[in-house]
Parts: sequence; structure tokens; C-alpha cells
Amino acid sequence: MGSLFSYTLATLACLFGIPATVLFLEVVAAIALPPRKCLQRPNQDSRRRVAIIIPAHNESAGLLPTIGDINLQMRAGDRMLVVADNCIDDTAAVAAATGAEVIERNDPTRMGKGYALDFALKHLSLDPPAIVIIIDADCRVEEGAIDQLATACAMTHSPIQALNLMTAPDETRINYRVAEFAWRVKNWVRPLGLNALNLPCQLMGTGMAFPWGVIRSGNLANRSIVEDLKLGIDLAQSGTPAQFCPSASVKSHFPLSVEGAESQRQRWEGGHIGMILTTAPRLIFKAIAGRNFDLLALTLDLAVPPLSLLVILLAGMSLVGGIAVLFGYSSVALIISGACFIAVLLAIFLSWLKCGRDLLPPSAAFSIILYIVAKLPIYRQLLSRNSDLQWTRTDRNKDD
Repeated sequence: MGSLFSYTLATLACLFGIPATVLFLEVVAAIALPPRKCLQRPNQDSRRRVAIIIPAHNESAGLLPTIGDINLQMRAGDRMLVVADNCIDDTAAVAAATGAEVIERNDPTRMGKGYALDFALKHLSLDPPAIVIIIDADCRVEEGAIDQLATACAMTHSPIQALNLMTAPDETRINYRVAEFAWRVKNWVRPLGLNALNLPCQLMGTGMAFPWGVIRSGNLANRSIVEDLKLGIDLAQSGTPAQFCPSASVKSHFPLSVEGAESQRQRWEGGHIGMILTTAPRLIFKAIAGRNFDLLALTLDLAVPPLSLLVILLAGMSLVGGIAVLFGYSSVALIISGACFIAVLLAIFLSWLKCGRDLLPPSAAFSIILYIVAKLPIYRQLLSRNSDLQWTRTDRNKDD
């Protein structure tokens, strides 16, 4: 019985060690390896006709800056299509007043960004563009991003993912800066590492460019709250995984209200954890059987849970392993989990050296620990009930 318990603990430690190892390798690759040539600015002569889709659900309050950024970057023949999806505000009227092409969709039985995108593609199919770019309605599009996405997509004939960052105003609490750092690790450092290893990246929901034939073949009409992750995996299975282009950048802001921030985290992290539990094991076996190494790399990257959860799991596993040793059981689980825990902490430190020093001073280390502990109720809530899969506009107003 003692041997069985030791083997079980060691197996669990190895399972938790897989995402820890993936994270560590991605971070080290991002720092130690040179970037691939495709990260350089693409040839502007390759620019093709583009349609920019902006899915918008009750986004009239913040839509104008996004449209303004895109208008400045459009060329002759380009189209900007705003999808006012199940809106109860004046999103459609606000967009139309700017001269943007607007279509409205009203189907409360099929709520979700994926349905809005599928509706837009059906509209565009009457006069299909060469390239489709998807930008969320609350994003600011950095100068030159549309050209870079479009030309890189045309040159590689693959989906292209821009650098997608979330920012918090300077006056916000330290928790928001910790969250911004975690976002940089996920959407900047880790994709850089994958790219340096000549591997594809995940789609991030906004700042995405697709050849028309690729996006039109995708299965978008679903209510998944992580439709970007699902689409990226689907495209990898079909042989067209996305590539990372950090020279093109889109940015948006974290919600300032506590309720808005918590709701956003629950949707994103709940959807991600759900995909890990329900999809990742099957995809790993499928990738190995089909020798699809791009799919295998994306699935292993997908299997890395939110950074706070990974730290909690490894710390808990190390604690259990240590208690087991005190009761005379094997030390294998403690050694594996402890080594992985140290590897994750080192990956976080290296990421901080690369992209976090402007956000978090060394004195903020204790705040990071408090931030991780504060996430425990969210994970407990995710495990106790189903996550909200509705496409709801995040409340971005500051609490009184």
C-alpha cells in the first residue's frame, strides 16, 4: 500500500511537472535564443486587400478610439466592418456615424463572439478580401499594425497573431500591475519563446490576421468563451497554425472596477481551465499519433494553467510530498515537485528581468504572493460551478 501511495504521488508530481517544464523552456528560449527572421518587418509590397472585422457587443462607449486607429491605417480597397451583435445600446449608430460599414445581428439564443465573427464572414463572402483581420472593440491599434499583420499574413500564407497586451493606469493598485505582468508573460514572453523555437503560437482573440481561405474554413459559430484558443487549435490540426508577430501591437485596459476585473478573470481562466481538462489530453494523443508537432507544441502550451494556479498547484504538491516523506514514504514526489516549483519561480524571475522591471520593483515580491493567494477563491468558485459562457461586456468603470 505504501508503494502504491508513493507511485501515485510521483505520478501526480510528474503531471504537474509537464506544464512547469513547458513554461520554463518557453521563457528560457525567449531570453536566450535569437528571434526568427519572420519577426522582422515584412515587405510592404506584399500588402493585400484587407477587411477588418470589429465584433462589438454594447461597446458604444469605447468604440470610437478603436475605429479612429484603424481608419488611419486603412488603404484604398480595404473595408472596416463593425458587427453590432445583440446590442441594446447605440453601438450600431455610433459606428455608422464614423462611416464604418455596420451590420447588426440579433439572436439572443446564440450569444457569443464566435457567432458574431461567423455572421461577419458570411457577409464578407459576397466580396471576399484577401486578408481578414479581427480587432476587438475595446483595443487601441498601434501605428503600422494593420500593414504589418496584412503583409506578414500574405507572405507566410498563415494566420498571424499580433502582440496583445493589457495595461492598467498608473494610479491603480499593485494587484493590477501584477496582473499586467502575468499577462505579459502569457502573451509576450511565452509566444516569443515558441517563435524562437520555430513553433507556432496561440491565437489571442484580437490582433489576428488570416488568409481568407483559412478563416472561412474555420468553425467559428460556437459559444465558447475561449473561441480564440479553440480556433488556434483547430487551425493547427488542419495544418495552418498561427505565427507570432510582436512588431504589430494592440492594447486594451484592465477593468478598473473590482466586479468587472473578477468577472473577466472568471471567464478567461474558467474557459482556459476547462479546455485543459476536457481537450488537452485528447489533443496530445492525436498530435503524437499524427506526428503533428505544431499541434503538440500548442497543446502543451495550452496545458500550462494560469500562472497563479500553477504556482499554487506546485506549492501544494511540494507540501504534500514533504509531509509524505515525514511519514516514511518515498521522496521522489517531493524532489520532482520541488524542482518544478523552483523552475517556475526562476521562469517568473527571468520574465521579470525581460519585461517586468518597469511594472514591479523588487519590493513588490510580497505583493505577488498576496496576489496569488487572493486568486484562491476564484479557483474554488470555478471548481464549484460552471463558468459564465455568455459574451458579456466587461464593466470597465472605476468603483466609487
